[in-house]
Amino acid sequence: MKLALILGVLAVLATQSAGKITKYTPRLDGRIVGGENTTIEEYPYQISLEYNGRHRCGGSVLSEIVILTAAHCTDGISASRLKVRAGTSVKGSGGVLIQVKTVYVNEKYNDYNTDFDVSLLVLAQPLSFSGQIQPVALPSVKEYLDEPELSVITGWGALHSGGSSPSQLQKVIVPIVSQDKCVKAYASYEVTERMICAGVLGEGGKDACQGDSGGPLVSNGKIHGITSWGLGCAHKNYPGVYTRVTAVRDWIREKSGL
Repeated sequence: MKLALILGVLAVLATQSAGKITKYTPRLDGRIVGGENTTIEEYPYQISLEYNGRHRCGGSVLSEIVILTAAHCTDGISASRLKVRAGTSVKGSGGVLIQVKTVYVNEKYNDYNTDFDVSLLVLAQPLSFSGQIQPVALPSVKEYLDEPELSVITGWGALHSGGSSPSQLQKVIVPIVSQDKCVKAYASYEVTERMICAGVLGEGGKDACQGDSGGPLVSNGKIHGITSWGLGCAHKNYPGVYTRVTAVRDWIREKSGL
């Protein structure tokens, strides 16, 4: 992770003089900064997406057989190499581990600007709902989330830049940043209508820049964001960027019936 952060900084320094910042590639393992330990009982929709037996990304339970995650977590990967671990607070241990049967990557996903960064997983076997496994509610298309609402993000990302990833599930509360402010913050990037931003502009540090990639951003009991990308980690000038669920709501319904 240190190497990736250093390369990101060098890319910025190399291009600032030209008035343009090179695109910072989203981290597939994401990170939560300034958060605290939590349990799966508090966020029973959280899952760990495992690739070849190791944690790769986060995700959210939508039904007994449907999981929501980010396209950049699954693009180009065979379903046979992916499993979902649900019902545990500890990364890589406990809960239930179920094989992924089908992967749906949004057909409009753009790996250059990370637009339409959404993917659906269909499980080979259904989950059994319990106190540790529950679906998260989806918003309607009209439920557009905006500043100054608060949201909670969860995941197993590193606790600080260059730090190691914790075993225990983490959570952090972050305010939504208006679309206009986010577009201005990322003036040299492309924040599209399929994106929603969260963080504390001008402060950073204690708040999240980005949670586990593919993991949930939830507000008012509904999932409004999928952790997607960001520049640096908890940077005061760059909020975390998430896929806006309301913008891809029709696609989710088309593929899953939910």
